[in-house]
Amino acid sequence: MGLFDIVGLTPLMERTRGRPEITVALIDGPVALDHPDLVGQRIHEIAKKSPSACVDRSSAACAHGTFVAGMLAAKRGSVAAAMCPDCSFLLHPIFSEAPLRNGEQPSATPEELAAAIVDSVQAGARVLNLSVNVTRSSRGDTPLAEALTFASNRGVIAVAAAANEGAMTSSELLRHGWVLPVVASDDVGRPLQSSRFSAPAWKRGLSAPGREITSLGTNGKPLTMSGTSAATAFVTGAIALLWSELPKARAADVRFAITNRPSQRRAGVVPPMLNAWSAYRTLVAESARAGSARWQGE
Repeated sequence: MGLFDIVGLTPLMERTRGRPEITVALIDGPVALDHPDLVGQRIHEIAKKSPSACVDRSSAACAHGTFVAGMLAAKRGSVAAAMCPDCSFLLHPIFSEAPLRNGEQPSATPEELAAAIVDSVQAGARVLNLSVNVTRSSRGDTPLAEALTFASNRGVIAVAAAANEGAMTSSELLRHGWVLPVVASDDVGRPLQSSRFSAPAWKRGLSAPGREITSLGTNGKPLTMSGTSAATAFVTGAIALLWSELPKARAADVRFAITNRPSQRRAGVVPPMLNAWSAYRTLVAESARAGSARWQGE
């Protein structure tokens, strides 16, 4: 059984490649936009300060941004997951390509992330992919909380990595009630030891595959990574495909469908595994109850 089967993505990906009107914001590192599997895709650059295309292909920021972009936006048939290639994407890099010290991961301040969220929402994003590591700030988390509330008020779903520190902890990014935290698991649903656990994750988050995931690299070869960044992209891709099938569904209904499993109660600290097909059936049933005219795109 492949990873797409484990998380219920196979039948959903057979139904749709995404829709151009479903726009996903990639708030991450710069991307190798000239990669053959990304050329011609609907990737729009909206960053105001940082370059969207990689300047230093050897940088961790470029590798991370390209990896995540490949999982969502690459052409079908690529080595990457290529979940919703017909969606539109807004590229807003917030990771610097400056060299990192040993053991460091690309990161951004709460203020940088907050500004990127607001920019992306104003540019028309419907889903925010936040495979990000947020540093501490002397100003606290207020700007980030306000940006997330802004996204919530606009009906934009925020999906965020629960980080890879293996500790019970949290931050404003995960504490905000509108954010869907994502924990990384192995192929059979066991959480990776490096995944960060927190109350927001097990209360309203999801698990998704994050062990040795392959996507696009920057040097002409595939890149394999493990962690919550890859897991987050699985959940973002599922949401984009769900909305592509039912483009007039409300954000609250999409969130409910993807996080609530009638047959699986939340217990302990491990959130349930993503099941995109179960979420699709839940949305279809709700659409039938609400009246198909309200939710169908045709």
